[in-house]
Amino acid sequence: MTQNGKPDTGSPSKVWSGRFSVPIAESVKAYTASVQFDRRLAEFDIQGSLAHAQMLSEAGLITPADLQAIQSGMATLLEEVRGGRFPWNLDDEDVHLNIERRLTQLIGDAGKRLHTARSRNDQVATDIRLYLRHEIDHLNGLLRAVQAALLDLAERHAATPMPGFTHLQVAQPVTFGHHMMAYVEMFGRDRERLSDCRHRVNRLPLGSAALAGTSYPIRRERVAELLGFESICLNSLDAVSDRDFAIEFCAAGALIMTHISRLSEEFVLWMSPRFGFIRIGDAFCTGSSIMPQKRNPDVPELARGKSGRVTGHLMALLTLMKGQPLAYNKDNQEDKEPLFDTADTLSSTLSIFAEMLRDITVNEEAMRRAALEGFSTATDLADYLVKKGMPFRDAHEVVAKAVRLAEDQHCDLSDLSLETLKGFSGTIEPDVFEVLTIEGSLASRNVPGGTAPEQVLAAVRAARATQLR
Repeated sequence: MTQNGKPDTGSPSKVWSGRFSVPIAESVKAYTASVQFDRRLAEFDIQGSLAHAQMLSEAGLITPADLQAIQSGMATLLEEVRGGRFPWNLDDEDVHLNIERRLTQLIGDAGKRLHTARSRNDQVATDIRLYLRHEIDHLNGLLRAVQAALLDLAERHAATPMPGFTHLQVAQPVTFGHHMMAYVEMFGRDRERLSDCRHRVNRLPLGSAALAGTSYPIRRERVAELLGFESICLNSLDAVSDRDFAIEFCAAGALIMTHISRLSEEFVLWMSPRFGFIRIGDAFCTGSSIMPQKRNPDVPELARGKSGRVTGHLMALLTLMKGQPLAYNKDNQEDKEPLFDTADTLSSTLSIFAEMLRDITVNEEAMRRAALEGFSTATDLADYLVKKGMPFRDAHEVVAKAVRLAEDQHCDLSDLSLETLKGFSGTIEPDVFEVLTIEGSLASRNVPGGTAPEQVLAAVRAARATQLR
């Protein structure tokens, strides 16, 4: 609306166009506009603007009538945004100017007064922080759901033996539950990193204006209070120009996807008939266009692939920031698409993994057979000899010779006779066969963090009490 209350039907002009003698080129307009992707910040922009308006009113910088008009207009805008009816316009460049122009159309000059004591520089920094805070809280919940599904698997299979690997070679017996608990720990650290990141995200830039602060008597702490920020950014140059909080979020996201990718790789291997350890539910697999027998683990494969794009986004943001002088530069417009895609990729991946983990069937017999291969109890025999008084290096040599004989005879260490084993060391007695069994091996590792079923169940209980609070 114009000052006389009539609707503004003229062609739009830039809010900064008074400085220039010719209009901006259409090609430049298309190249520099960000509204195509930053419109997703609309609700956060409205949220920040309402808090800013409240503070302006309390500081006497706008009238109570202006505040009431702004609040009423923003309520209409919020309905339009949520209902998909908001009239986005490329001429208005970004989400901020689109909302400001629409608000001014609805309420007149009060809409123009809203930008008092702020700049798009501190405005966008605030919007991104509000957005990231929301995403962190959402992702924390999704990680918790993934952990919960892993804990259920771990509890059901606390005593299910499987081979533990190093170098992808059979090393020692572990349990499937113990293996799943490793990922519970990884995702727990991921949640810690996100929570820690949230503290640095949750600082208010608004009030820093373009770069130097503002001459208006504003109360930044009041805006921080209204928006739920823990504190304010203490330097105006830093507040508007740095994106280290976004980079930190992407670094945490890259680590989450790295852990997802490792788990995905194992699922892909374990689902292969060469392993046959697990079966992922049909709802999470696809078939082949020409091979009717195929069940392809597309979800973990795609998640493994998507980890690359998230790591790439981290590299993009690091590169974006590394050459920028203080303060704000147009380069920072390029921070949003990698950031948005990182959050979207994490959200979709964690959501589907939480579902998929609850539709996994474990082939206990196949795991047990595999655990008996590769002389996985060799270390247990060495430990047995050490407990009989033999130095470990000597025990290592003795067992290596026993393994070589068993390999030549195409049998396991437990298949060698007592007489044969005693030929390697006279200290070996009939009780040796207790440590050469899978169950004996697992039970012997009854220390905190160990793979003994008793310890796995204790770890599950502890994780439920701490991780799932």
